[in-house]
Amino acid sequence: MPASIIYLHGFRSSPRSFKAQLLAKRMASVGLADQYVCPTLPVSPSAAMAEMEALIAELGARDGIKPVLIGSSLGGFYATWLAERHGLRAAMLNPATRPERDLAKYVGEQPLWHGGGTIRVEPHHLDELQALAVSAITQPERYYLLAATGDEVLDYREMLGRFPGATSRIIEGGDHGISDFAQYMDEVLVFCGVPADLLAAHPFSAA
Repeated sequence: MPASIIYLHGFRSSPRSFKAQLLAKRMASVGLADQYVCPTLPVSPSAAMAEMEALIAELGARDGIKPVLIGSSLGGFYATWLAERHGLRAAMLNPATRPERDLAKYVGEQPLWHGGGTIRVEPHHLDELQALAVSAITQPERYYLLAATGDEVLDYREMLGRFPGATSRIIEGGDHGISDFAQYMDEVLVFCGVPADLLAAHPFSAA
């Protein structure tokens, strides 16, 4: 049984996001639904990391193997900190590298992308993000980077600079949400430890 996969969603996102749901369907299609977890992350970065550390410990004890992370946007920033702290493998999907800078303009009440509702971003949340900054990754072979040059939110060149030596797939054009993620999903899952032959034996259609 491969390691469990924890998906960390982005800012104002949720387990209802396009990529999160696509991964859930793909894991179910190969009989690994129980090995995929996408929790709703609290707005507080420190609270989010406390919850993720508890989940990492729980899944590691259950499976007898450390989980693998997939982080999208802000979730990629979180996944970097967790990967370095716990020695985990992590796949990054258009990851944020300086969220304490990029999210400063979002202090206050902010609408959520999926299902309505809002979150409130407080100034101290930016300080919490700063405290989670990783100065440089170690063991780049633990990382996979999927970055779109057409990302309208984050600069893919900053992503490349954050993950030198990592396995990288650069999408020419594209967008922040990686709307063609289905094209790259199996490659991401193979990096995360899902057997390639298992995926090949169960062709998947996102339709």
